[in-house]
Amino acid sequence: MDDVSLHIAPGEILGLVGLNGAGKTTVIRVCAGLSMATTGSVTVAGYDIARDKTEVSRHLGLVPEFPNFDPGSRPLALLRYFSGFFGLRGQEATQRCSKLLDLVGLADTTEVKVRAFSQGMKKRLALAAALLHDPEVILLDEVLNGLDPEGVALVRSLMLQWREEGKAIMLSSHLLGEMEQVADRVAIVHHGRLVKVLSRVELEANRSATLQVNIRNLDERAKELLARYGTVRADGRGLRISRPTLSANEINALLVGRGYQVDSLSFEPNGLEALFLGLIKEPPSTAAQGS
Repeated sequence: MDDVSLHIAPGEILGLVGLNGAGKTTVIRVCAGLSMATTGSVTVAGYDIARDKTEVSRHLGLVPEFPNFDPGSRPLALLRYFSGFFGLRGQEATQRCSKLLDLVGLADTTEVKVRAFSQGMKKRLALAAALLHDPEVILLDEVLNGLDPEGVALVRSLMLQWREEGKAIMLSSHLLGEMEQVADRVAIVHHGRLVKVLSRVELEANRSATLQVNIRNLDERAKELLARYGTVRADGRGLRISRPTLSANEINALLVGRGYQVDSLSFEPNGLEALFLGLIKEPPSTAAQGS
């Protein structure tokens, strides 16, 4: 990674988006202290990840993309073992671990060996392990991969709850529709660089549909006419109207009434996916906008 600067505020969900190999996992590993940055620094809850690793671990929870547990272990015993690192003992540890297994939907698997778990069940177990010490900062690396729809809904609900509790959350995911639903900001990385950070306002504005209008006898007056009803720009096929204030039928009637021959009108839904694909086609700039 090169020249990446990010900040996550308490009560915020920061989405991390990029193609395979773009650097998302590297960013998360550096933030978690599993990989060290060659330059710069990482601060978690006011503590430097390099100098104060032990203290950082008390405030940080991580769910890796591929959780790896002893296949012969059982969930409850495993979580009880992990809880000892955070000072939990005896009945307090058992109650905490049981509550978390119930929270992630694994209450009926406490004595099942992990080798029998699906990838989605391992993700749920990793999520429970990450929450043992009720961390203030939670890093989720492709946590939605491998989950069934119920699991995805669970994680979505938990993230929204954590945000209300003032936790700082970083989520990397290829499920851009989910990202649009929960993220307050989205950071796009490409070829190891931060391309752009999108605010919630930008995400909402980008979700508005665009109307593609193809006019056989297109001229400048048609563009000026349609500019009254949205943001208009020309492309190779005709005109594109962003956030139109008239319906497709109304625009068609308006143009035909002025003598224009309309070949086609079609709405092209925008969204994070379209914006993302558009941005990664452009060469990365030397400095990303927003952080």
